[in-house]
Amino acid sequence: MNNFIVFSGTATRYLTEKICLSLGVPMGNCTVTHFADGEFSVCYNETVRGRDVFVVQSTFPNSDNLMELLLMIDAAKRASARTINAVIPYFGWARQDRKDQPRVAIGAKLVADMLSVAGISRVITMDLHADQEQGFFNVPVDHLYASSVMLPYIESLQLENLVIATPDVGGSKRASAYSKYLQCPLVLCNKIRHRPNEVASMQIIGDVTDANVILIDDMVDTAGTITKAADLMIENGARSVRAIASHCVMSGPASERVQASALEEIVFTDSIPYSNRCAKVKQISIADLIAETIRSVEENRSISGQYLL
Repeated sequence: MNNFIVFSGTATRYLTEKICLSLGVPMGNCTVTHFADGEFSVCYNETVRGRDVFVVQSTFPNSDNLMELLLMIDAAKRASARTINAVIPYFGWARQDRKDQPRVAIGAKLVADMLSVAGISRVITMDLHADQEQGFFNVPVDHLYASSVMLPYIESLQLENLVIATPDVGGSKRASAYSKYLQCPLVLCNKIRHRPNEVASMQIIGDVTDANVILIDDMVDTAGTITKAADLMIENGARSVRAIASHCVMSGPASERVQASALEEIVFTDSIPYSNRCAKVKQISIADLIAETIRSVEENRSISGQYLL
């Protein structure tokens, strides 16, 4: 019997199946029972006593996904698991990482505290909105990067006159790392917002004339910023525009905006499932990346070899 066992939350079963296939182990058996009033309970259908439990669940909306993860952690703790490792490919509420105006909550810290109180021993996550959010946890955090799967894809395109761009200044560090690795120019977009999910104006800082541009971001929500940036690149003389983003939130009118935009394609990881049909959307799996991280945790090996940046 393996000393570890991998369970899946309801929303991330599609990814957990691929992780377990990569690990060569069966997925743990658990049951989620729903009641008429919307409440639900979690039960493990096999023993976890003395074993290392890995619970895979992205906490994208709605809040049921987070609550289910918390219940699974608590159930493992009460069933005498040796360690409880929360594998959260997409960490929801990550954009609420500071007080950017008076009298607001820091949602990312609150979620980190809830996970800690529930009983986690470790967090495995990918491309947090801000790297410093790792400090919100009092347990080890293995922070993975989508660049491990995205950079090989970009290189496979073999684009001439490649330019890396970021749709907002806040993502300049991430985009700069890509441009240095690929040894190509970096272009920034400076945007102004008056309210959430709505871009008032945007300007390009740099030259994209006759360039094949790839926009880099950590997530795409309503796709307002990324599509506006793509259209602006074409208006300023770019030959083509593609986008790479870690997390496929794609809420509301996002799919329609992407389809109608100047983007040739937008590539995500499968940290979040995408069910809408949009010919321009492509997903690359991170199952092998997470599986290798789980192996490294179990064998007490470093994970730094997985980082390309």
